[in-house]
Amino acid sequence: MLRELAAQARIHHLGVAPATIMERARTILRERRAAGLDAGMQFTYRNPERSTDPTVAVPGARSVIVGARSYVIDEDRSLAAAETRSVGEAGVDRVIGRVARYSWVDHYEPLRAGLETIAEQLRSAGHRARVFADDNAIVDREIAYRAGLGWFGKNANLLISGAGSFFVLGCVVTTADYLDHVVEPVADGCGACRRCLDGCPTSAIVAPGVVDANRCLAWLVQRAGTFPVHYRAALGDRIYGCDDCQEVCPPTVRLAGRFALAGDDLDGPPPGDRIDAPAPAPESGVDVLAMLSADDAELLERHGRWYIAERDPRWLRRNALIVIGNTADPKSSEVRVCLDRYIAGDDAVLAEHARWAAQRLRIRAGLDPDRREQA
Repeated sequence: MLRELAAQARIHHLGVAPATIMERARTILRERRAAGLDAGMQFTYRNPERSTDPTVAVPGARSVIVGARSYVIDEDRSLAAAETRSVGEAGVDRVIGRVARYSWVDHYEPLRAGLETIAEQLRSAGHRARVFADDNAIVDREIAYRAGLGWFGKNANLLISGAGSFFVLGCVVTTADYLDHVVEPVADGCGACRRCLDGCPTSAIVAPGVVDANRCLAWLVQRAGTFPVHYRAALGDRIYGCDDCQEVCPPTVRLAGRFALAGDDLDGPPPGDRIDAPAPAPESGVDVLAMLSADDAELLERHGRWYIAERDPRWLRRNALIVIGNTADPKSSEVRVCLDRYIAGDDAVLAEHARWAAQRLRIRAGLDPDRREQA
């Protein structure tokens, strides 16, 4: 019954793990935080005693049901993020910031809805049940591993057997007991492959399965404060997230096509084939000049579902300025006006990033000598 509900809700993989303390994950979180690899990241690091014990969330819990939903979308329906420069209808240069795949649309909302359907079924049978998705209360990747959905790749992502890692995860913690057999861990499928380690633009994967968040671009674009100067060039055209360690992963790349989400499959065939995509249309890239001209309310309206430190849009602007420095045409008057405005602005952090962008463009393409004092 639960698997049928999951399939109807476009949850493509389902598993069950015991609601016992996740000792392995707890030890790892403690050790990596002590080593400074968390880089101030909170999420499941905030309280390992809570995030590794499902019974804290649901007293008396016996099982944790974990669901995985694919987030691979047909790229023909998305903005061409690979084209970092294009010309609009009015002849205005555009600078496009690339967005990580999982954020092209909100995949967590339909996942939560599907898991809530399962939770309601459990409650109607007299059990307690609570849904978690993208929540710091539980280490869902460890739950998925314990449920036998996949193994931990060298990039620290959970690789689902026969499907790769392009999935979002969520759980239902419940007092119902659905464990009728011992679940064996999935054997490592990476072997000698180290493409993710070698392919990380900042060498953030410091050992198989160990990511140093101090170097990880996916975390650096989210955290508050000054973006480390020595990683700004590596950020390239990324405005939010980084997919590099997944896009070089053979199982993930090889199998991604099987899960291409397309809006014409509204009824949804079985998992493993083409399935429906949530609305609105996927957005794989955003116009960073438009971001830099928008006010706070506009930015939060457009991108508020992203994780933004302190809910402060200035960090989006900081990222946008770096993208301009890495990808914009220095001959563009729109780019120059934008940078001049931020250099002369009241925000010291953004002014510093704008100066960096101006200097970066001068090095690459040469700004006019009479503009040096302005930059």
